[in-house]
Amino acid sequence: MPTQSATVPAQPSPPSTDPSTDPSTDPSAPPRTTWTPVVALSFGIAILVASEFLPASVLPGLAADIGVSEGTAGLAVAATAIAGAFTAPSIAVLLPRTDRRTVMLGLLAAAALSNLAVAVAPSFAVLLIGRLLLGIAIAGYWSFAFGVGTHAVPGRDRLVSSAISFGVSIATVLGVPVGSIVGDAIGWRAAFGGAAVLCAISAVALAVALPSVPAHPTAGLRMLREALRSTRLMAGIGCVVLVAFGNFAAYPYIRLAIDRIDPAATTWMLLAWGVGAVTGTIVAGMLARWLRPLAGAAPIALGIALVLTANASSVPMLTVAVVLWGFAFNMIPVVVQLWGARVEPQRTESAMALSVTAFQVAITVGSALGGALLDGYGVRPLLLVGAGAAVAAGLGWALLRIPRD
Repeated sequence: MPTQSATVPAQPSPPSTDPSTDPSTDPSAPPRTTWTPVVALSFGIAILVASEFLPASVLPGLAADIGVSEGTAGLAVAATAIAGAFTAPSIAVLLPRTDRRTVMLGLLAAAALSNLAVAVAPSFAVLLIGRLLLGIAIAGYWSFAFGVGTHAVPGRDRLVSSAISFGVSIATVLGVPVGSIVGDAIGWRAAFGGAAVLCAISAVALAVALPSVPAHPTAGLRMLREALRSTRLMAGIGCVVLVAFGNFAAYPYIRLAIDRIDPAATTWMLLAWGVGAVTGTIVAGMLARWLRPLAGAAPIALGIALVLTANASSVPMLTVAVVLWGFAFNMIPVVVQLWGARVEPQRTESAMALSVTAFQVAITVGSALGGALLDGYGVRPLLLVGAGAAVAAGLGWALLRIPRD
């Protein structure tokens, strides 16, 4: 900073003159990090994920009211995933230069409209249309969330990934059990109406907390093409498909798996799944420096949990299985985000989009196959099919090399 000329009259001193007691006056001090944008992003993903899997917590009432079988009602999850599978890789291509803050706010508004449409749906067809809109919102939001978070808080990739995944876990801890309670006490439509309100609140919070986030200079079709040429990335995406399929062939029907042992335990058992999920997210963030072994171990642990759930014959055994299920699967989102950023550091947005597409394709196929298995054979076979896919994903990831940090 230039010094004052001796001919200029001295100015009065400000009230606080000691730089040693006020870091903001020290130009050499590092800028303070604010986590408010990341918290707002986490809140948004929590509401979206809770909305995505809300049918699982109100499945019996939803199916009876709409007039379809429980297996068919499970397609409400699959419809969301179908839309997401197309949206995730295409939204950045369609909006390559649009400020990411504007995009995120629009997606949350779409999610609010989607939940409202489901809450008043007179038929299963209208319900599915609402769920398709939700799929667009979730896929777009999740594709951009990691990049937006690391832009807001540079150099904290692991913590940003954990925070976003923590939002997913909170959705399972609070969203699914609360949805089950609201659905049983007031009705499944009230649960979706509440989700619409929460999406609107989340949009307001993000608008206040998040600064402008310009699009990456190479965002769009060029970045996507380059990402698709990466053999290592696409092999990892294949593992994402397997592990997500393994989980989502079973998860939309978790309430039915619990009900066959003890229907009275449903609500607190879903809560136990969520507690395991939060713990898994935290542990994955702590162990992220050992990314390759973590990527192999988490899906295998999920496979073990699904086998235990399929063979549980008592509440204590089922509790262990359900907690392990939540713990193991919720390590996966942290692994996937960090793995994609490590393999494709210059094309992270496309890597995240392809990962989201993999999740959504797997959710679609898994939910559809799970519904068919459920209607034809019961809940146990779909748990075992999911376990096999999860173990295969773990073995595949263990064989893939990951660049060093």
